[in-house]
Amino acid sequence: MKESNFTYIYDGTWEELLKVISWLFKEKRKPFQIIEETQYENNLLSPPFKPVINIKTLTLKKYISKEVLKISYYVFLSNEKDKELIIYYFLLNSLKYQKNVLYMRNLKCVNTALTISKRVSREAHKWKGFLRFKEIQNHIFYAEFTADNNILGILANHFKKRLPKERWIIKDEKRDILCLYDQKNCYFLEGKEIELDLKQNTEEKNMEELWKSFFKTIAIKERVNKKCQQNFMTKKKRKNILEMEDEQ
Repeated sequence: MKESNFTYIYDGTWEELLKVISWLFKEKRKPFQIIEETQYENNLLSPPFKPVINIKTLTLKKYISKEVLKISYYVFLSNEKDKELIIYYFLLNSLKYQKNVLYMRNLKCVNTALTISKRVSREAHKWKGFLRFKEIQNHIFYAEFTADNNILGILANHFKKRLPKERWIIKDEKRDILCLYDQKNCYFLEGKEIELDLKQNTEEKNMEELWKSFFKTIAIKERVNKKCQQNFMTKKKRKNILEMEDEQ
């Protein structure tokens, strides 16, 4: 592959990243860096380059297994620095070794991709259990969370299956992004695009107080293990969890 001192930029979406990587493979170019356009900082040694892409993402998907693509997507959702390059080299080796690449942890890009993917998956799994909904105006259920990685899409897909007959909103506080579900489709919006009325009715507040009371009642003070509790429920999660509000 031809060495390149360019920083290849893309619009920040998963589909666009796959297209850029497909283009790099087709042109046999080895990038110095791949980065979201809004995050690029001027660098005389590595000028920006945005490929004019006419090929479809399916060109790459045709030769990559679903499992490899899922791992790559989870890396994309992470807050890892240089995640785009990690995905590039992981997919490059996937083309070479096919499904066997998943067993080749001796390759740095493979080991890194699998480790990051597992970390993202683990955080999403925890929030599937920790997320707390409350009913706001117009019988809409609302929940918010703060996560290290961009897992809103994973959570939205999960609760679309779990709560298909309800209308709900999930907010990623860290990124100020919301997912709105209307009993059929999910819509992703930035916080500045919508104003929410988070007022709760009296019945909902009473239910919350009953839940807190129940949580305290079933607890055995003599057996409380704060250290063990923190392993399962870190402090940064507690502000979004109803039964832990009084401890904040």
